[in-house]
Amino acid sequence: MRVRCDVAVIGLGHAGVEAALAAARLGRSVVAVTQSIERIGLMSCNPALGAPGKSQLVAEIDALGGAMGRAGDASAIHLRLLNRSKGPALQATRALVDRALYPMAIQALVRRERRLTVLEGEAEDLVAEGARIAGVRLAGGQEIEASAVVVTGGTFLAAVMHEGEVSRPGGRHGEPPASRLSASLRSLGFRLGRFRTGTPPRLDGRSIDYEECVEQPSEGDVRPFSARGDPDGFPGLAQRSCFWTRTDRATHALVEASLGRSPLFSGTCIARGPRYCPSLEHKIHFHPGQPHHLVSLEPDGLEPGSGPDVFYPAGLSTSLPAELQIELVRSIPGLRRVDLLRPGYAVEYDYVPGSQLDRGLGARAIGGLFLAGQINGSSGYEEAAAQGLVAGANAARYVGEGLEPWIPSPQTSYVGVLIRDLVAGGFEEPYRVLPVRAASRLTLRQDNAEARLWRDAREIGLVPRDRTERAEERERALDGARGRLSEEQRRELRRPGVRAGDVSSWRELAGLSEDVLETLLRDERYAPYEAQRLVAEARMERLAGEKIPADLPLESIVGLSAECRSALSFHRPRTLREAGALPGMTRSALAILAAHLRLRDRASAR
Repeated sequence: MRVRCDVAVIGLGHAGVEAALAAARLGRSVVAVTQSIERIGLMSCNPALGAPGKSQLVAEIDALGGAMGRAGDASAIHLRLLNRSKGPALQATRALVDRALYPMAIQALVRRERRLTVLEGEAEDLVAEGARIAGVRLAGGQEIEASAVVVTGGTFLAAVMHEGEVSRPGGRHGEPPASRLSASLRSLGFRLGRFRTGTPPRLDGRSIDYEECVEQPSEGDVRPFSARGDPDGFPGLAQRSCFWTRTDRATHALVEASLGRSPLFSGTCIARGPRYCPSLEHKIHFHPGQPHHLVSLEPDGLEPGSGPDVFYPAGLSTSLPAELQIELVRSIPGLRRVDLLRPGYAVEYDYVPGSQLDRGLGARAIGGLFLAGQINGSSGYEEAAAQGLVAGANAARYVGEGLEPWIPSPQTSYVGVLIRDLVAGGFEEPYRVLPVRAASRLTLRQDNAEARLWRDAREIGLVPRDRTERAEERERALDGARGRLSEEQRRELRRPGVRAGDVSSWRELAGLSEDVLETLLRDERYAPYEAQRLVAEARMERLAGEKIPADLPLESIVGLSAECRSALSFHRPRTLREAGALPGMTRSALAILAAHLRLRDRASAR
């Protein structure tokens, strides 16, 4: 049996959903393949969205018409504003979502898209004709003919699950790997690498002693992810608390004595994992002087009337044997009598280093083939969904004759920062978006995502015209207000503690809503710092041609992060300009490098 479509999408996790919906919104017929229709949009690990950098990604996905923000708003059960004491550029929404309601919201959006057809099955082979993709072959022989294909394999490619001394094929609890797809990618000439991720055990909340923990209530004054004003935006659901506890010496002693039974130390699982989400074994082994490690007990959903109340213990990722996991969890205050519903485990999987892709996430060697999500070496739901939206949009544009790929700018979006870094390659661990990676991070706020991206959304056709018209009208109102302000008023806006209510009576700002006024305040507050950044960038541009000696001793440069040293060692750039294009290189790192080169030259001249 053959099926014909414009765009085929393999996988319907976070990347696949956004890819399929984006291509369909652009008028293409889409067929998406998933191993289980019931698991579309499932959150494999922590049921949470947002963090600095990640919240901006969710807001940008929403500004470009994507689904993640709407589903997150509709299913949020615990809300926090991170970095509340800092400026708005670093403030970020973090939401725990109901693990069942979030995929239900995603699946409703998928069913609603009339141009999208979902097939249940396993994609086992990519079909190419010369240097162009032609379709996908499923297990059982069914074929999908397509002009473009988006592969979003997640952590399933040749995946192996590790739990203590037991290793078995699998990409997620209870689900098989996609081993044949890895072989197909290799046959097309792709170079594959190997990464690892992990997850903690799941706990029965009915057996937690909450009086020994510190309660963290949900916060009510938190900005939604979606700017669409949907009536089902949060806080529509009942809100639940999280609880803090921490490991102690007994926990650490148990883990240290059991490292030989961990696949991460026994040599069974040798792939690199995410540095910003280490296993408990790594934290205890590599930080022996740390007396405690925090554990956040986070509910998986609304409190059930019967059955287990599932909690996710963030900070306890482990792949020790199940019987040891019970012992180590019960060594933690508040969890002395806890029941484990499922042990933690690690997953090792294939990925495609991003240097084999262009900035539109298209394969350099195979026309019409796009890759998105953890298959590109990233980590996190938000990073995957952002890539999926870009890949899906560009797959749709590829089908349209003469349309160049859309390349989001790293100056105006975290999506652009993410893709720039992934395509540059050279990461030794799963990539996570961080504010420090964005040179323009002061202007890449969660609250102004639509203002930054409405032109892209309009040009590509990803959102309805009325939405871009509202964004354009809002921008005209802001520009008009800025033009009417005096220098003295601008200085007043930049004064700490000034709020919209303090300036709403100014006749120069008449007619502006409180939300627009808040945006104006934030823009003006950061304007001097953004001007300083542009001056610093111009100074670095003048130095961009300065040579970097091939024998430069990186260990002698004080102030460089381990990530920057790694990127410099791996790529060995010849000039500061080449160094500035490396993944993980920050403006401050370049300034340190430039200063070191100048001091080195002066010392040589003496």
